[in-house]
Amino acid sequence: MDPTYSFRIADMLPDDRPRERLEQRGPESLTTPELLAILFRTGTRSQNAVQVAEALFREMGGLAGVAEATLPQLEGIMGIGRVKAIEVKAAVELGKRLSATTEDAKPVIRSADDVARLLLADMRYETREHLKALLLDARNQVRHIRTISTGTLTESLVHPREVFREAIRFSAASLILAHNHPSGDPTPSSQDIATTRRLRQAADIMGIELLDHVIIGDGRWVSLKDRGLM
Repeated sequence: MDPTYSFRIADMLPDDRPRERLEQRGPESLTTPELLAILFRTGTRSQNAVQVAEALFREMGGLAGVAEATLPQLEGIMGIGRVKAIEVKAAVELGKRLSATTEDAKPVIRSADDVARLLLADMRYETREHLKALLLDARNQVRHIRTISTGTLTESLVHPREVFREAIRFSAASLILAHNHPSGDPTPSSQDIATTRRLRQAADIMGIELLDHVIIGDGRWVSLKDRGLM
């Protein structure tokens, strides 16, 4: 346990308290767990709010894991009840919406390499398959990145309605799918190809263009479009 923190934030020196530091030095001076602790306000009998936030950050594997976690997953962390879990989800969604309104935060996708650069750092070390949809506007700018499913990519798991629900919700002009291979080898499987072709047919019916499906491995990636497999 970090000796900097006692069990109560009120017992900390004023210069060490997250709220006071934010007020005096700005939010950029705080760590991510300290920012979460300000949302939480209180901890438990054995942990202050900062320690609860640090445990959450550690268990979820960083900020990306916190952002992707479901309410039940958040509540599974000691000290995170229903209210704190809802606060986290609300803060994450605010961040996503702010990002969507900032032009500089909207990368333009011109090739599979752009997709890989955007997602490789987050997906290459995942131990399970994650299917994500990059929702693009008419200028091929990424408006949103949504996780569609977690688990082996099968037709039963990846239903077109799950994919295109998000595209319709955000009025996407087109979308790109991406998923990781935990083995590190991005070679498309027969199931990857079959599922992609099924989704391509659904995209044609929906009038939302499916531009590509990129499979990400350990430092390598494959575009099904480039290989003529769509």
